[in-house]
Amino acid sequence: MFERQTWPRVLPFVTYLAFIAIADGLTRLGVDAAPLRWLYPVKIAVVLALLLACWSRYEELRPVRLDWRAALTAVLAGVVVLVLWINLNAGWMTLGEGAGFDPVTNGKIDWLLVAVRIAGAALVVPVMEELFWRSYLMRWIVAPQFLRVAPAQLGLRSFVVTVVLFGFEHNLWLAGMVAGAVYGLLYLRSGSLWSPILAHGVTNGLLGGWIISTGHWTYW
Repeated sequence: MFERQTWPRVLPFVTYLAFIAIADGLTRLGVDAAPLRWLYPVKIAVVLALLLACWSRYEELRPVRLDWRAALTAVLAGVVVLVLWINLNAGWMTLGEGAGFDPVTNGKIDWLLVAVRIAGAALVVPVMEELFWRSYLMRWIVAPQFLRVAPAQLGLRSFVVTVVLFGFEHNLWLAGMVAGAVYGLLYLRSGSLWSPILAHGVTNGLLGGWIISTGHWTYW
């Protein structure tokens, strides 16, 4: 039973990473970056389809609610992570160069691409990543039968391991670790996966607005 419950939380995440690998491989083969931008809408559509297909298995997402204190805390935490994310960018805090996502075509911003990018980052990615990092991996480290592990039972080892791995998933590894720590603490404190999902969505959504206003495409 528990193995069957693993795949709904892992497959969307692995699929997302597979699309990143495909785009990177095509770039290395010399494929122009402009048409590759459209892989993002396809990636988000596939991941969203997987999440919807598995929705009935995500018992940690029921009920879909947070009390106002937890919601406010998550929103404020998301804003704090955003501020730190765009400032923790010194050379030693990064791994290589971020590929970024430039929606400019012939000197003009492609607003359809922007809308899909922000919607995907703010609405789909937080659900997909929090299901994998916090709900699955953080609990699986405690016990392979992870569905039996309540957030209150999570210890320091599972917290640190997921924070480190979440950080190195990102080009801005230190900012990623900070974000992973904040989202993990929200999960531990609230006992609800919707708390880190909301914070993650706020961070990604506001980051998208900041990127558009400043033109710092590498942050995407």
